[in-house]
Amino acid sequence: MELRDCETRLNQIAPAGFYLALRVGYSFPEAELNRLNSDWVDLYTQHGLVVQDPSMHWVYHNVGYVRWADLKDDPRDVVGMARRMGLLYGATISFNTPRDVGRRSHAALFRSDRDFTDAELQEAFEMLKTLHVDASQRSLTAAELEAIRYRADGLLIKQIAAKLAISESGVKARLSSASRKLGARNAIEMLAIATSRRLI
Repeated sequence: MELRDCETRLNQIAPAGFYLALRVGYSFPEAELNRLNSDWVDLYTQHGLVVQDPSMHWVYHNVGYVRWADLKDDPRDVVGMARRMGLLYGATISFNTPRDVGRRSHAALFRSDRDFTDAELQEAFEMLKTLHVDASQRSLTAAELEAIRYRADGLLIKQIAAKLAISESGVKARLSSASRKLGARNAIEMLAIATSRRLI
């Protein structure tokens, strides 16, 4: 399953917006989808709410899902701020396994019309779990890594093809395959993900 394949369904489950982050390590996700209202993102960023968000505290201690109405210990009133921005119903989902060495995938989902059903949250959790496991099992080949490294060094497709003694279409195929495995939407995102994972 690809990240973009889930976007349509997540838009239906969370019509007021959502944020999904895959395999977050020390601080950055390997891939993400941000469909949140920019006003909420600005408020959240300007006030540094990530470190005081009760849903983020919940993420790092749980696997599954929780409705924001059930979150405890919210001294900065993050849930109240979200509600005042029209994000009346929130939920957070989280997944990782003991083998992930700290990497965790999570998502925040919002509605303004009604609360989430258990079936919707379970479906979102299953999508997140599948994306997380798929991403962890996608390893790049040596040939794909070599092409990415040359691209990161600023070489053009034609130059990479000459260095590797393969066709330009062969280089494009390697980069396209690597991009798909990393869940990147474009070359810039592919390089960012590869860098964050210390692949290059």
